[in-house]
Amino acid sequence: MAWRIVHIKEGDVLRLRLDNLEVMKQDNKVFIPLSDITMVVLEGNRTMLSTKLMSRMSQNNVGLVICDDKYLPVGIYLPYGQYHHYSKRVIKQSTWSDEQKGIIWQEVIGQKMNNQLAFAQYSGVEAERLELMEDLINDLQVGDTTNREGHVAKVYFDSLYGKSFTRDDDCLINAAMNFGYAILRSCMARIVVGNGLVTMLGIFHRNEFNSFNLVDDLMEPYRPLMDYWVNENVIDDKEYLSYESRLKIIEFMNQKIKINNKKMTIDNSMQEYVQSFISAIDEIDPSLVIKVKLNNFVGEEC
Repeated sequence: MAWRIVHIKEGDVLRLRLDNLEVMKQDNKVFIPLSDITMVVLEGNRTMLSTKLMSRMSQNNVGLVICDDKYLPVGIYLPYGQYHHYSKRVIKQSTWSDEQKGIIWQEVIGQKMNNQLAFAQYSGVEAERLELMEDLINDLQVGDTTNREGHVAKVYFDSLYGKSFTRDDDCLINAAMNFGYAILRSCMARIVVGNGLVTMLGIFHRNEFNSFNLVDDLMEPYRPLMDYWVNENVIDDKEYLSYESRLKIIEFMNQKIKINNKKMTIDNSMQEYVQSFISAIDEIDPSLVIKVKLNNFVGEEC
């Protein structure tokens, strides 16, 4: 099973060599089996890669992420049509009713909110703010028609970083979270496509200008896990997101989490999560969605 995320900072040439990714920089060459790779992340502005390599990456369900000058992922190249019953699954996805989507969204976003509460507890947030978050979570309705998620998020970020903090601030914590969420999004997109789903057709997100509505839906429970990882491993006295910090964030995908009493990597848990989501929405049974819990991640990472 693929497990590597390959980070290329300033590779000169990437090409296919006997089912391996060949990375060539000056006179140095590194070979990595494509079967080991889940994703390639490219930084810098001098890297060239062959169309033959990109074709074989698609066949192996390997995602490609392109970063901008600020090192934030801005582009994703994903496999197309590799799932064996792609048309059947897309047709079924297009018939999901508002009732189906609302019931499953309540489960998906509820997991995110509970993970935010767990991280707030772990961070020592005062009891009255934790109680407020609990009350909001308990009031969550089908489809979250009253926007409990938005209210919990407000209390969550205010409690962790102060009432003056906004997600638009130009600061290290936002840079780290933005990079981490982009990596999460890219990995989830590869898995969603690999399971024959259309990324544009979400269950809650439905922005006509967003090609990744379903991806943005399904990554929600993992965001607080990334928040925890960033706070534990990245935030320090630096004022910028260093190269070493970016590598540390990418390492998140290979950390361990316990799912149904089995330890697996975050990346593998996403695969199981998406497959359970498909079963849940087809059966209109939210209990079929596997539980992604922060408390099953804290202490399991290695």
